Formats: sequence, structure tokens, C-alpha cells
Amino acid sequence: MKQFQFTFREEKTLEKELKKLRQWVRGKFCSDLLIQMFTEIMDRSRIERACETIGRILPDAIYAGCSTNGNIVNGDFSGGDIAVVCTLFEYPTTKVELLQYPMTPDTQESVAKMLVEEVEKRPWVTAVEILVTIRGLSMTNLCDGLSRIRSGVQLFGGGAFCENVGKNEACVFSGAGGYQEHGVVFILFGGNDFHVESFYVTGWKPLGSFMDVTMTDGCILRELNHRPAYDAYYKYLHIKNDEHFFNNTLEFPFLYREHGIDIMRAPVASNPDGSLTMTADMHQDVQVRIAYGDPWTILDSVWKAGKRLLEYAPECIFVFSCAARRIFWGNNEVGKETEPYQMLAPTSGFYTSGEYLRTGDYVDQHNVTQVIAIMREGEAKVQHSAEDFQRVEQSFEGKVSMINRMATFIKATTEELEEANQKLRELAVTDMMTGVGNKTAYLEKKHALDEAIGQGNASFTVFMFDLNGVKEINDRFGHECGDRMIADAADVLKKVFGKATLYRIGGDEFVAILDGTMQQSDIENRFRALDETIASINKEDRPYKSPLTISKGTAVFCAGKDADYQEVFRRADSSMYQEKTVYYETHNRRKHE
Repeated sequence: MKQFQFTFREEKTLEKELKKLRQWVRGKFCSDLLIQMFTEIMDRSRIERACETIGRILPDAIYAGCSTNGNIVNGDFSGGDIAVVCTLFEYPTTKVELLQYPMTPDTQESVAKMLVEEVEKRPWVTAVEILVTIRGLSMTNLCDGLSRIRSGVQLFGGGAFCENVGKNEACVFSGAGGYQEHGVVFILFGGNDFHVESFYVTGWKPLGSFMDVTMTDGCILRELNHRPAYDAYYKYLHIKNDEHFFNNTLEFPFLYREHGIDIMRAPVASNPDGSLTMTADMHQDVQVRIAYGDPWTILDSVWKAGKRLLEYAPECIFVFSCAARRIFWGNNEVGKETEPYQMLAPTSGFYTSGEYLRTGDYVDQHNVTQVIAIMREGEAKVQHSAEDFQRVEQSFEGKVSMINRMATFIKATTEELEEANQKLRELAVTDMMTGVGNKTAYLEKKHALDEAIGQGNASFTVFMFDLNGVKEINDRFGHECGDRMIADAADVLKKVFGKATLYRIGGDEFVAILDGTMQQSDIENRFRALDETIASINKEDRPYKSPLTISKGTAVFCAGKDADYQEVFRRADSSMYQEKTVYYETHNRRKHE
């Protein structure tokens, strides 16, 4: 596999470069020649003339392309030219084909169905690149339909765009279907010697608290935390609901989990009622956070992705990067997040209105994301080592320098707040005297176990403990001595059962909840260890002047019999009470404390 990349402004340059390529192709063997053309300028006549030139000079070439918000050539932003990427496939087993369809909101499902059928007809297909006009549309139906393509076929690509991010203008074109302002091009790759991998890179970080999606209508996000969705952008970023909303929010997408991965989703528009139009359907009951870009985190993610490519040894790399990332960095800095890939293989691509990637069984549309596709033919020929691929120290200027300082400040203050919140959380669920879980923590555990019982996946054992003689110690020596006895009892229980399992649910009452349904022999071993630990502590001099004794009981959850946690607890409590009654009868004291 070989790749040639160039840019042109005048058609004479295009013709000159294509003729040079033709001479090279005639002297070499290649199975297929794919030419991709990406243009910021929505000039139909210019695009069609360029396509005619390709067809005339290289009639056997497969060509396709789209309008963009900027292009990536040799790993860097190309600066407004039309970019041409020529990929020569050298192995005779490698195949490349084009399919192109007109597409509207009403035809997404049928288009996806047609592609599924076409891929089924071609067992050799292992990857599909997508170039599609999507501005102003929810692409959920297309993504859901494409997810039905047979397992193992990778899908990746980008949404066509134009120079002005505020406009919905876009086009796709190819030798298979010509120029379309509402359409999709699919490039099919495969063959026994063709290898491809695809993945995504973000680098954006969550900002602020989680918000619940409380009302949606397809791609219309109506409410967050039962408030108009737009309010989140005004509250946290003071972004107004006006004609500049899209531009102002493009760098601050929502971040949430879907299909087991992180998805970033940027709103297309804010509506008069405070709802937001998104690029894909969003579901109720998910939690979202606003995300922001941190230059160092982004570059860390990019260099980690680059290291992932070393062993794969790609021969070419395609990058579908969101236009928001170009806006975030600015034209002078944006190359810093694509240049590392160029160190490994020729890197090209464009800035999109949305990115597509199949992860597992699902095709998802991303925003503010890099989707990376790496390709090679034949076995890996590793040309770089980890020592060769070392991160270059970067400095930032202008806007990005300010963003970097603000991101550092946000990171530091967020960590401080998270640490403080964690301490508050620990205080809220910890018994201060003993250090074990308090009644609040116990009730949370009880609720979780009831949910597990309802779902049919519960398995646990409950131990109940009650100290003997605490009231007598309080009366004779004071409450400080009684508290010391309770603390000592907690230490004993922690040694035997583990701090994480223990809860203090009353003055001198403790519960331990262990995962799994324990056998009687295991329970007896625990109680034996408890008795030995108590005996050891009773050898020491204690201010309460009496031996520490603890009444105990246990019960094991029985699936199909116990309807809720409380039934198990009652059995453990009853078992403990029987031992306590025997203790007081033996010690000739009152039966109830």
C-alpha cells in the first residue's frame, strides 16, 4: 500500500499531479487506486471539473469525496486548499468498491438496509468508510441500521461539512453517483491481505455535576433535571439562546455513556422553548455532564493512541476529526493533535460535522471526537520502535495558552472539590466512634440487597451482634467506659469480618453482611475466630473492668424463599437473641437489656 497526498487551488496543479501519479502507476503493479478529494469550498462546478479531470487522466481510479470544514494532509491542517489523497493497493487480493445513495431523513433506514444487503453479497468486505451529509439531521436511524451489518465488519467515517460551521450546506460525490447535496458514499474495503483497525480519541474532560435527562423527543433534548435543557448552558457557561448558540457551544459537548463507551454529543441548535436539537436521539434516564477541552489531556490521548499503532505498523492513517477540535485549537495549533500519527505513516483526513465508528455491535455517531482508521496490506512490517516514537514537548500560544491555564485551574479546583466531597461522603456514612458504616450506610446496603433480590442475583449472609452488659458498665463506670467497650467490640469485629462489611445500627448493635451464601462450617470458623480474638483482648487491662462478651447470630439468604432482606435479618436477629437470653440466664442477670 502506498499513499500520495497533495493540495491544489488551480486545476493545472491537479492535472500535473495526477499525470505524475499515472506515470508511477504504469511502472508499478497495483490492484486498485482510490482517490479521495476533500474541499472546504462548496463550488459544484469546480468539484465536477476536478472529478472529470480524475476520470480523464486515471480512468480506472475509484474516486470519492465530500465538502469539509478543513483538511488534513501529511498530518497537518492544509489551510483551505482542496486536498487529494491517493491510495494505491498493491496486493491482488485487496478489493475496493464504491456505493452511493441519495439520503433524506425518511430514507435513512432503507439506505442502511441496502448497504447491509450489499455487504452480505460481498463476503470479502471487512471495512466500510462513510462520507455523509448530516447537518440538521438526527442520524440515529442510519446508525441503528448500519449496526445490523455482519459482525467483524468495521465502520468509520465522517459527516460532510462546509467552511462556515453555522450553515447546513454540504455535499458528497463519487464516480458511482456524482454530486449530491443530500447523500451518502460508502467505500468498501477488504481482501485476505487487507488489514484495518479503527478506534476513537477524545481528550475532553467532564465539567460540573451529573445532570439527569428527564425528557426527550427523539433528537430533541427537552429537559435536564426537569428544567429546559438550554438552562445548563446558560447556568454554567452563560451562553445565550440566540443565533450564535451553535458556535458558542460547539467546544462544550455533553458527555455520557452509551453502548458501554463514552459519547460526546454537541447540540445543533437551541429552540425558543429551551429544548436542544441534537445530532442523534438521546434517551431518558441517562446522566450527562458538560465537557471541556484540556490541551494536555488531548495530547496525552493522542500520543497514547499513537503508541497503540506501533505494533500494528500501519501503512496509512485516516483521521475524521470534528470541526469543534479545529475551532478549539485554532488553525495554527490544530496540527499538534494529528502530527504524531504522521510519524508512523502517511496521515490524511478532514474536519467533520460528526464522526462515525462501530464499537462492538453498535455504530455510533460522535461529536468533538477523532475517529482513526489505520490500514495496511500484508504482514506487519514494524518500522518504528517505542524509542523512535517519543512525545515532543509542546508549548502553546494565544488562545490555546489561555485555555491550558484555565484547564489546569479547573483540574486543580475540581480535584479539591472531589476530595472534599469524598470526605463529606465518608463522614455521612461512617460511625465516628467505631469507624464502621453507620445507619445511613446500612440502609443503603439494605436497599441494594433488596434490588438484587428483586433481580434474582442476590447471594449474602447476615451476622448480627449485640454487646452484653453495656448498660451495667455505663451505670457503674460512666458512659466513657461504655463507649470504650463498644469501640473495642468494633475493633474485634473488624479483625474477624473486615471493616467494609460492618455497620453499627444501634448503641451496641452491629451487623456484618458478607457476600455469598456461607456454609455452616465457614460460619463456625468465623465464630471460632471471633471467640479467640475476644479472649485475647480480655487478657488486657480495660477501664470497664469486665470481660468483653458479644452475643451473635447469623442467617443465610435463601433464594426463592426470602422475599426481601428483612426476612434474613429477622432470622439472624432471632438467632442472636437466643444466645443473648442464654447469656443472661447463665450470668444470673436480667434477660433484656
